[in-house]
Amino acid sequence: MRMSDPIALFRMMLTIREAELALARLFADGEVPGFIHLSVGQEAVAAGVCAALGPQDSVASTHRGHGHALARGMALEGFFAEVMAKSTGLCGGRGGSMHVADLKRGMLGANGIVGAGPPIALGAALAHRTRGTDGVAVAFFGDGALAEGTMHETLNMAAIWRLPLLLVCENNGWAEFSRSDTQVAVNLPAWTAAYGVPHVEVDGNDVQAVATAAADAVAGLRRGEGPRVIEARTHRWRGHYEGDPQRYRDPEEASRMAEHDPIARARAAMIAAGAAAATLDAAEAEARDAVAAAIAAARAAPPADWMAALNGVYAPAEV
Repeated sequence: MRMSDPIALFRMMLTIREAELALARLFADGEVPGFIHLSVGQEAVAAGVCAALGPQDSVASTHRGHGHALARGMALEGFFAEVMAKSTGLCGGRGGSMHVADLKRGMLGANGIVGAGPPIALGAALAHRTRGTDGVAVAFFGDGALAEGTMHETLNMAAIWRLPLLLVCENNGWAEFSRSDTQVAVNLPAWTAAYGVPHVEVDGNDVQAVATAAADAVAGLRRGEGPRVIEARTHRWRGHYEGDPQRYRDPEEASRMAEHDPIARARAAMIAAGAAAATLDAAEAEARDAVAAAIAAARAAPPADWMAALNGVYAPAEV
C-alpha cells in the first residue's frame, strides 16, 4: 500500500471495519472463544501508520490489535481462523485475539498486557540496528498505558541509544473503564520532550494525516535520527471489551460517534477530489465479500489441536 494512495487506505480501513463487525457477530453467537477488544472507529491509525512501513519493519500491538494485524498485511483467512481457534490459524489457533501474530509480516503480536508492546518493539529496534537491516520498529499503545513503567523505560533506552523506534499513542480518551485523564497525570508532549524525543499530534480520524505523519517519522528513523512519538487523537466506539455494558459512559457521547467516522471522512474527501462513488461502493462490497469468504473458510477448518498447545512451551523430557 502506497502512503499517497487514498483508495488503498480506504480499502484497508473498510477491511478492518468489516472484519471487526463480523467478529462482534461471531462473538455474540459463541463462535469466538474468550474476550475480544474491538478498534471500531480507530481504523485510520492502523491503516495510516502501517502504510508507511516496509517488509523489513516490525510491529508490536495491543489487546486491541486486530486493525494493526490486518493493516500489516495479515491474511484474512488465517486471521479469522486464529481468532476462531482453528488449526489453520496463523498461530495454529493458540494465540487467539489478544496474541495473534505473523512473524513473516513483522507482526510481533498483539498483547493482553497493557504497556507490554513497547519494550518488545524496543528489542526489535535494537535488533534492526545491530543487524543493519534498515528496519524500524513500531509500538502501538493506548493513552492508558502511559501509567505503566514500561513506557518510561522504553522511551529512556530508545532515546539514549537513538534507536529506530516509533511509538504510536492511540489516544481515545479511555483507560479501560475510566477516563484516562483520571488515571494518567503525564502530559505526553512534555513527557517526550523530557527525553529529547520529538512528538507529533495528529487527527487520528484523518487517514491521510496519519499516513503523512507516519511517513515523515519513519523517514527520520531510517536516517538514524532517533525515536519518534505520534499521538493520534481518535475515538473508541465500543466498550473496553465486546459485551461491555459501558455504564460509565455518557450516552450522548456514544450517540455522536458517527460524527468522527474515519471511513466516512475518507469517502467524502475522495468524492470531493473526483473519485467515482461507484468505485468506492465496489470497494465496500469487496471488503464484505473477502471477510465473508475468510469466515466461511475458518468455519470449515478443523479446531485447534489441544495437544499441540504444549508445543514450544516445555522442553522434551530426557529419558
